[in-house]
Amino acid sequence: MSEQILKINKVDICTESFGNPKDPAVLLIMGAMSSLDWWDEDFCLRLAGQGRFVIRYDHRDLGRSAVYEPGTSNYTITDMADDAVGVLDAYSIKQAHIVGMSLGGMIGQILALRYPERVFTLTLIASSVFGTVMEKLPPMDQTILDHHAKSASIDWSNREAVIPYLAEGWKTLAGSKPYEQKRMSKLAEREFNRAKQLPSRFNHAMLQGGDMYYDKMGEISVPVVIIHGTEDPALSYEHGLALAKAIPHAELVTLDGSGHEIHSEDWDKIIDSVIKLSS
Repeated sequence: MSEQILKINKVDICTESFGNPKDPAVLLIMGAMSSLDWWDEDFCLRLAGQGRFVIRYDHRDLGRSAVYEPGTSNYTITDMADDAVGVLDAYSIKQAHIVGMSLGGMIGQILALRYPERVFTLTLIASSVFGTVMEKLPPMDQTILDHHAKSASIDWSNREAVIPYLAEGWKTLAGSKPYEQKRMSKLAEREFNRAKQLPSRFNHAMLQGGDMYYDKMGEISVPVVIIHGTEDPALSYEHGLALAKAIPHAELVTLDGSGHEIHSEDWDKIIDSVIKLSS
């Protein structure tokens, strides 16, 4: 594992890599308000062990990447797609297999349209259609919004309060598979220890842009696999079905009982799908 702070699009972006740089590259793009820590290190190592060079990174306003004043909007989703390509440039990677979770999946869709020559394949986990179709699909479960509302009363310097809050956020996203309290708490602790300014994460709620790519998923030409849990409370299974309809050539892989999460019970199925698509 190798961590670097890279200057990308004139801002600092923190990355970590696993495996042999000579192997086919897999770029992991996490969702909104989620640092690279939530791509579990053991997951990354297992994927790298299948002969892939794996890169994960912190979006802006997360982890050790550039952060802005909480409550401000300083970049668009298109800028975030440009950041992803900037990571590939920094590693001298011409093409990569893109794996995006939630918002990361929408960034992946933009990448496949904006930079098709840089994308070998696209894996979209717990994501949705980047476009107007999304407005007609079931909304986020209220319990998730209620949890985020608690953030206003959090003392972000108090690790005894913040770590449980961060871990509990993933509990609200879980399906019916056993909630992995110990693993989530460990990852929350790592995020707390690494983060430069945790409250800046909520700037993602104001993210805009990318209008020119709305409803153009049918133009994605690279191989695509869509992975979605049947019990996703954030982006319900209907979002996965809509995405599969919007990208006609995509394969849909269903995770029974999974929520808006990358549950360890699903690692093998997810990794197998990525390897199969990228072989």
